[in-house]
Amino acid sequence: MFETGFANKPTSLSKNDGLVLNGAYMTAAVKCAPPLNKPNPSEKSNCSQYLFEEIKALEETTEVILTLGKVAFDTYCKLFKIERLTFIHGACYRVEGQKTLLVSYHPSRRNTSTGKLTWSMWVDVFKRARSLIVNK
Repeated sequence: MFETGFANKPTSLSKNDGLVLNGAYMTAAVKCAPPLNKPNPSEKSNCSQYLFEEIKALEETTEVILTLGKVAFDTYCKLFKIERLTFIHGACYRVEGQKTLLVSYHPSRRNTSTGKLTWSMWVDVFKRARSLIVNK
């Protein structure tokens, strides 16, 4: 996020270390750490009401939604009743009446250590998000 201007510094080690996000808001579709890092349907459902409220609260200032991983993508699509989209890393969907939706693999250790998501792929997604923002 730092490389593309969404953060004021490249790393953060604690909540009070001075990191500031610029033009970005980060949240999670599931607010807990489920067993084996695999949320079950009830955990997704229970947390989705909070995600929906967060997104609605930011509606006036949000231009682009970037989903990190299939759980986030599926949850967002379900919440906003968006159908017939496919989870593909790097996809950009412009859905009528919705925000521009960007799709990325989740930056999990499994995805990054196997090369499924490389650093350049990660930076490219944020560059794409930056390029889509009208009020930079």
